[in-house]
Amino acid sequence: MTDTAAREEPPIGTSTRVLLHDLEVRRDRDDEWIVGRMTNRTFVALPAAGARAVELLGEGLSVGRTAETLRAETGEDFEIPDFVRDLAALGFVARIGDHPVPDGDPPPASLPWLRPGHVRFTLHPALHVLVGLLLTAAVVALVRHPRLLPGYRDLLWSRHGSLVLLTGAAAGWTLLLAHELAHLATARAAGVPGRMRLGTRLQFLVMQTDISGIELAPRRHRLTAYLAGIALNLSVASCILLVLVTTSTGTTVHRLLAAGLLLALMPLPFQLMVFTRTDLYFVLQDLTGCRNLYGDGLAYARHRFRRLLFPSTQRRQPGTPDPSTRLPPHERRAVRLYSVVLVAGTAACLAFMAAVTLPADLTLLVRAARGLGPGHSLARNADSVTVLVVLGGVNVLWLVTRWRNRRSAGAARAG
Repeated sequence: MTDTAAREEPPIGTSTRVLLHDLEVRRDRDDEWIVGRMTNRTFVALPAAGARAVELLGEGLSVGRTAETLRAETGEDFEIPDFVRDLAALGFVARIGDHPVPDGDPPPASLPWLRPGHVRFTLHPALHVLVGLLLTAAVVALVRHPRLLPGYRDLLWSRHGSLVLLTGAAAGWTLLLAHELAHLATARAAGVPGRMRLGTRLQFLVMQTDISGIELAPRRHRLTAYLAGIALNLSVASCILLVLVTTSTGTTVHRLLAAGLLLALMPLPFQLMVFTRTDLYFVLQDLTGCRNLYGDGLAYARHRFRRLLFPSTQRRQPGTPDPSTRLPPHERRAVRLYSVVLVAGTAACLAFMAAVTLPADLTLLVRAARGLGPGHSLARNADSVTVLVVLGGVNVLWLVTRWRNRRSAGAARAG
């Protein structure tokens, strides 16, 4: 069978009936519904008439009968054949008439052996109360022992830089994995498969968890899944702080715990960078009721940039209209405000990388390279190798991850 024949669309007439895959539906607003298929992690927002059309088609009504029913209920005419084609493109349709619709392989879930019943406790309100009590106890301990407030010197717990780098990398990646596992476990408890993988956010190498499908869960479960990673970091930091109170200052255990406390807290300021789609970005998107805060904000920023850069062209040829005007008023306001944060934050991050991060990395790498060779001591060689492996490895991993993800995104668009 040729590719053209495989992609040929079956005819859709008024008597055509379709078989839908198992779809899940949640009412989101008075006039909108979230409809999706958990298997292929695809979800869309439909108006009430669209959700009703899905319901009627799922009940076995023909295309013509569905259109007649909607006309009788709403007084409007709907192009149900086009609607069926859109559903098929989303992977929601198993068969159109007697023609099966090709279905791609579902994206693999991380830790498929982890069942919702295993992690149901992550959604229990008692756990939330426990995290709150733990954090409160840590704050009280910090007020009573302000000397335990972490500083950058706590990371330098050893005179050997290589040892600091190795332990810091090991602890940092362990905490990062635990952070993402918290997202995965909470989403899995809500019935969402979830998938963890490496990604990039501007110049940052990150681990991210795709929990597409959480949109169908109640808001409390959605927010719990978004905030689970932050809650885990705060819980780990609180436990370390409470143990620190019982240890003697200056001991190796105390220094290691102090370094661990800072490593647990260090990712939290990054969460405020909502322009990189952090955990708090998804909380903000949910609370503002926006469907795609980042995408819409980026489109609006590009529109304003074109108007600013080419004002004369815009006057002669009123080109693309403001993309935010198609959004509801509450979304429009949020998107326009977010676009300012998006542009300013991205510019600041890239400027910091050019002025600080990149020169510092290059300096460390050059020094490490110069520290190699028979003219240097064994300790100096070991230190240089460690810097090259840890720092160089992270930068290489960033490049590989970015290339791989961009290639995957390009392949998905081409498909």
